[in-house]
Parts: sequence; C-alpha cells; structure tokens
Amino acid sequence: MQVTRLDIRYLRRFDQVQLSPTPGLNVLVGDNGAGKTSVLEALHLMAYGRSFRGRVGDGLVRHGAPALEVFVEWRERAGTAGDPPRSGSTQPPGAEDSQRTRKAGLRHAGRDWEGRLDGSPVAQLGELCAALAMVTFEPGSHALVSGPGEVRRRYLDWGLFHVEPAFLALWRRYSRALKQRNALLKARAGDSQLDAWDRELAEAGEPLGRHRQQYLESLQPGFSRLAAELAPTLGQLQLHYHPGWRRDELSLADALLLSRQRDLQSGFTSVGPHRADWRTGFSSLPGREALSRGQAKLTALVALLAQAEFHAASRGEWPIIGFDDLASELDRKHQARVLRWLAASPAQVFVTGTEAPAMLDGPDVASSLFHVEQGQIQQVR
Repeated sequence: MQVTRLDIRYLRRFDQVQLSPTPGLNVLVGDNGAGKTSVLEALHLMAYGRSFRGRVGDGLVRHGAPALEVFVEWRERAGTAGDPPRSGSTQPPGAEDSQRTRKAGLRHAGRDWEGRLDGSPVAQLGELCAALAMVTFEPGSHALVSGPGEVRRRYLDWGLFHVEPAFLALWRRYSRALKQRNALLKARAGDSQLDAWDRELAEAGEPLGRHRQQYLESLQPGFSRLAAELAPTLGQLQLHYHPGWRRDELSLADALLLSRQRDLQSGFTSVGPHRADWRTGFSSLPGREALSRGQAKLTALVALLAQAEFHAASRGEWPIIGFDDLASELDRKHQARVLRWLAASPAQVFVTGTEAPAMLDGPDVASSLFHVEQGQIQQVR
C-alpha cells in the first residue's frame, strides 16, 4: 500500500496543501508547530475516523473554517487471495499481482461528516477505515502498554477488523447486546428479560474472545523476534491474554448468570470480552516490576511493528506506517535500529521531526525529505 497523493484543507495550520510522497521513507522536518504532525493526523483520520490527538471538534478544524477536508490517493495490490471484499474492487479473479489505484475523500465538521470511496459516497466511516490501513507511533503510544485495557482491546480489534472478515459483524452484535443488557440492569429488569440478552451476549462474546486470543497468539512469534531485534535489553517476551471472565472455569453464559445480582446493583455488566485485556512479560524484569516510560515506548513500538508485519503477511499488503517526532521518542541507538528495519521492509513510512535523523545523512538508508513551514510543504531531497 503506497500513498501517491495527499490533499489537506483547513486542518489545523493548513489552508490548502498537497503532498506527493514517495515509496519507502518520507521524512517531514520543520520547527515545532509548523504542521508536521498534522500530515500524519490527516492520514490517521482517514484510516481510523479520528485523530490520535483528540476529537475532530477539539481544534482539528482550522479556526474560521466550516470543516476540514482530506483526500488520499494510493496504490495497492489487487485481488490478493483470501482478502475480504472491498468496495470499489473491479479486479477479475487471478489478478493477484496487479496494482490498482484507489481514492478516498473525507469532509469532517466535528459532528457531521461526508465521505467518498472510489467515487461513491460511503454510509459509515468504517468503510473508509477498512480501505486505508495505517499504524501510527506517536507520543501517546506508550498507553498501549501502560494505559487502560480499552487501548489494548482497540489494538486487537483493529488488527482483526482488517484480517478477519467476520469480526466486525460479531463485534457489532456483541456491542449491541451489551448496550441492551446494561440498559436493563439500570432499569432493574426482571430475570426473563435479562436471560434473553445474556444468551445473545454469550453467543457473540465467546467467539469474539476466541478471535482476540488467537490473533494475539498469532502475533507472538513476530512480537518476540522484533523485541529481540529492536529492544534486546528487555529479554525474552511473552504475551498473556485475559478474556474478561474466568473462561478456564466458566462459560460466558454461566459467568453472566453468577454476576447478575452484582451487576444489578452496579448497573453495568462486569464480565465479558469488554473487560478483556492483554499484557507483556519480559524475562529480564521481575514479575511485579513496572516498565519504565522508555521501556513502555519501546514495547509499544514493537507491538505496532509486529502488527504491521502480521497485517502484511495476512493481506499481502503492508499498511502505511507513521512515526511522529521519532527523535524525541527514541534515543539515537534505537532510532537507528528502527530505521534500518523500516528501510529493509517494503512499507511506506512517514517520519516527522525538527530535523532528519542523523543516520539518514549517510548512504545506508534511502529517504525523501520534505520541509514543512508556515503551512506549506516542499520536497528538498
């Protein structure tokens, strides 16, 4: 997957700007506040339906403008065997090695939005998110390791959303059932009503939990290898999945029944995949020792790159990879390791910083350099 054109209008400092990135490493440099991060935000917004720096209504739309607009054109491999169907696909069977160009546009005012994909309007933001895949490492990414379980569940669900065609419908079914059960709990509904939604929650929740655990287990080999390569001081890594209830002892249906009285008192469902979590363990650290902030950043980076690599193996297509302010997040030694790894991969990468990483001055890593200043972008190399 390679972005060939990015148009941004009325996003933070930008009035109207266009970027034509190249394959491989694209480095965007400029002073603080010049708009480098906004370029990554625009791509992230198209890929996730949200910014990694807050809600669209919280300053993302340029002051005085009615809405921001993002247009992305990219090339991707067409017709890869096993891919879930995508809107706009016109490739005949057997066209696995051909390339196709895709286009997506998004106009977002904070609450209201309009989107188009390959010339047709989209009804849900998820249609845009399913089309353009991107993983982003930014200053808040350490929350993937040290933050709440919701962040780690989103990590698993993003991966499954892109590689498991049945997952989105299952996730929506579970979310609807959970919302209904919580409403009944707050209303102190009777057993007959709760019985029906317990069954629905269990029928969707059991396979949802299995999908997540199997996905995490599939990430383990790449996760361990990348940890050894990029963060060797942490030691051998293990991933541990917690399903959200004592699944080794109880079915979800039984767990819901046993927790019913407690749930009626609290007004919410206390067990199930919405309480699931996963953790990392390292052989070099005592069992109860917390990772430092720097170690948490490295672990989160390994998690995101392992996910990108697994996505590529599953879909035959690398996601876009974004690094915001790489120099402030990693020391030079780890920057060099990461950049060498990225340069050896087929991924298209966007890196921002006040200056280009030092190792890019040599012949070892090829890159394109863009300067961002006063809301404008100019390629300088």
